[in-house]
Amino acid sequence: MNNFDFHNPTKILFGKGRIEHLNDHIPVDAKVLIIYGGGSAERTGVLEQVRTALSGRTLVEFGGIEPNPRYATTLNAVKVIVDNNITFLLAVGGGSVIDATKFIAMASLYVGDPWEILTAGTAKVTAAMPFGTVLTLPATGSEMNNGGVITNPEKIAKLPFRSPHCYPIFSVLDPELTYTLPARQIANGAADAFVHIIEQYLTYPSGAHVQDGFAESLLRTIIELGPKALETPEDYDIRASLMWTATLALNGLIGTGVPQDWASHMIGHEITALNDTDHARTLAVVLPSLLNDQRGHKHEKLLQYASNVWGITEGTDAVRIDAAIDATRAFFEQLGIKTRLSDYGIAAAEIELIVSALQEHGMTALGEHKDITPTDVRRILEASL
Repeated sequence: MNNFDFHNPTKILFGKGRIEHLNDHIPVDAKVLIIYGGGSAERTGVLEQVRTALSGRTLVEFGGIEPNPRYATTLNAVKVIVDNNITFLLAVGGGSVIDATKFIAMASLYVGDPWEILTAGTAKVTAAMPFGTVLTLPATGSEMNNGGVITNPEKIAKLPFRSPHCYPIFSVLDPELTYTLPARQIANGAADAFVHIIEQYLTYPSGAHVQDGFAESLLRTIIELGPKALETPEDYDIRASLMWTATLALNGLIGTGVPQDWASHMIGHEITALNDTDHARTLAVVLPSLLNDQRGHKHEKLLQYASNVWGITEGTDAVRIDAAIDATRAFFEQLGIKTRLSDYGIAAAEIELIVSALQEHGMTALGEHKDITPTDVRRILEASL
């Protein structure tokens, strides 16, 4: 196991009715900007619950955060913060809203061009506004980590960021808030969390038995409960376990002291930037082909994955690895997620656009060994058609 530092300051308020406790976790003199996405937060009554919990406070609202949050939209929110002397941010939504809020929190205090936060790294970020979250869509783990992704269609770019200043102070996780989510979003959330775990687990052995065992348990939980969540939308115990699993998938715990991949994510981001395909669906397209392409590097962990996650123990090494990759693709399909580029209107001609975008953004040495080149990406995408 590698050396590591681990610190996660986010307080989790988990369970039914926890929105009622918001008032106890925001400074009494705060001027709060509530940040949310589309109309669903209003239609489902979540925003009204937030307003009720914070009644008597000075509240300003900013809606319209997109599913892949746009850079221009975050700058509009920064202007609202300045114009209204906002002192605290509250994200109400899923990963996109929370990611946007993190970037807004940094950009509002950043001296210089906020685009530098994404292109030059966050090292120059010295502070961010305090913020909390009310999670409505379990998927990205953004509610308990310090990273996010912002999209800029003008530059055909979807770029990640990470900063120690971007941990939420608290996050409210009420599984009942997920009952009204469309099946597509539940499926996307399960797939997204699944691949988050894979990126930290399916690399090469590093003697991290605790992290491996934890990751395998989380993967098995998603495999078992993901389809059930689609069948029984208001089963509280299933929704609670999925929500907590998605948070644990990317709160830093299973990634401590282990090599990590993230190539599927970097490639997937460029697919989303190209045609706005749902983030989770790009991962379901890329991951099976990437695992097959990198089966030599990932040989030992693929066999461990086959055995400990899928119960595949019979046959030669090659047969077991094939079966594990096939099972992974079948799981995504069981969730209703297609796993080929052609399913999303991407043909061979577009592959070069994706590869060129990765090169433009400096993503030319991907994977746990930093040896997945643009040539390798091209081959992986061609196998994904």
